[in-house]
Amino acid sequence: MKVIANLLCVLVLPVVLRAADGDPPLFQAGAATADVTAPLGTSMNGGFHDREATYIHDPQLARCLALDDGTTRVVLVVVDSCVIGRDVFDEAKGMVEKATGLPNSHMLMSATHSHSCGTMQAVGQSDPDPLYQRFVAKRIADAVRCAIQNLEPAQIACGVGSVPQHVFNRRYEMKEGGIPATPLGITTDRVRTNPGVGNPMVVRPAGPTDPEVPFLSVRSRDGRPIALYANYALHYVGGTGPGHISADYFGAFARMIGERLGARGTEPPFVGMISNGASGDINNVDVLGKQEKQPPYGQIRLVAGDVADEVARVHSGLEWQDHVSLAAEVKELRLGVRKPSPEEVTKAREVMKQSKIAPRMETLEQVYARETVLLDDFPEEVSAPLQVVKIGGLCLAAMPAEVFVEIGLELKARHPGTTVVSLANAYHGYMPTPKHHALGGYETWRARSSYLEVEASTKMVEVLDEMLKEFAP
Repeated sequence: MKVIANLLCVLVLPVVLRAADGDPPLFQAGAATADVTAPLGTSMNGGFHDREATYIHDPQLARCLALDDGTTRVVLVVVDSCVIGRDVFDEAKGMVEKATGLPNSHMLMSATHSHSCGTMQAVGQSDPDPLYQRFVAKRIADAVRCAIQNLEPAQIACGVGSVPQHVFNRRYEMKEGGIPATPLGITTDRVRTNPGVGNPMVVRPAGPTDPEVPFLSVRSRDGRPIALYANYALHYVGGTGPGHISADYFGAFARMIGERLGARGTEPPFVGMISNGASGDINNVDVLGKQEKQPPYGQIRLVAGDVADEVARVHSGLEWQDHVSLAAEVKELRLGVRKPSPEEVTKAREVMKQSKIAPRMETLEQVYARETVLLDDFPEEVSAPLQVVKIGGLCLAAMPAEVFVEIGLELKARHPGTTVVSLANAYHGYMPTPKHHALGGYETWRARSSYLEVEASTKMVEVLDEMLKEFAP
């Protein structure tokens, strides 16, 4: 019934309530979802080798929250997917702007980074179906238009929880001999990503974590929950079944937070959502071996439940506001690409010939050789959209990459009340700091999942710093 309602509402012209002359501005909120689940047989990315969807455990959704302060309107969209390229997001935004007049600079769209969803962007050996990409773009636009249709007078509140027990820096300093050569033949790495649980060669993590769970919540004037948008710096959890489509802990949290807030059966339906924070070097694996082994989906439920419990705890003491001001801005930043040399490309082509299952690659060496050849066709520079959305005292800083936690912590320290949303509006691979580029490790290995110039994070932070200063009280 929910899907039918979503389809119907896009055919109705939006009704926007405005305050009468002389009255305070009216704050409104509306939320909606649209199903973007990939059909069985679809490619699933999130690994070096492609997988095929064989079972749908829980649906992939595009979750949307629309906010309007009486003069400015913004929308926040979180889509269950590993990564989404700019073409899909831009197509969705174009459809929304044509239908509603909302400028694309006022739409923040991001992927969750679930590794068990249909492929929407070519990464590793997974390639998207163009028809599926177009379908997803349309459904994202539908979710936005439905959320706008659902706008109603509302109250808003923000809070911050802390869930430290589920975040671990996945890059480790190792004892001598504990770091093998990379698939590109590099032997100068000084850290190792995901060295394995209980590895005796581990010395210490190579970076910090961020346990905070910032969130904003909106409710109707009579107290009915409308939506909650949270953020957590945790890559993904995993532990799904083979070939299972699943929204991972992001989808589980969205369901659980509604239950915690007593929002079951509300009309319009409550929409919970959680975006991916600065988690490029953060995962849910305790390498020291203190985690209990869980059955399939057990760890997802555990993490989602703990995050939902903490958000609900903080939520119970929130102070609600009848109005906050909204603002949004996007700036484009040109960044260089770490392209291979002609000699590296020639060598890579020879390595690719060794695969016995061509055009697919068998070994990691062959996979990265293929990445080298593909990067040879990349432009010298790419344009990265950077966005800031201000919601009262909360600022969302959106970056089109898998942002390292150090970057998020730096922006928070410079601008209290700021939250980094990763994988937003485009996808440009991992975003290590220059320091971590020098340390090496998987996230720095040149591929379509890591190709921006070494100073990319520094340049992004500088631009976002200026944008956030413009929005400061």
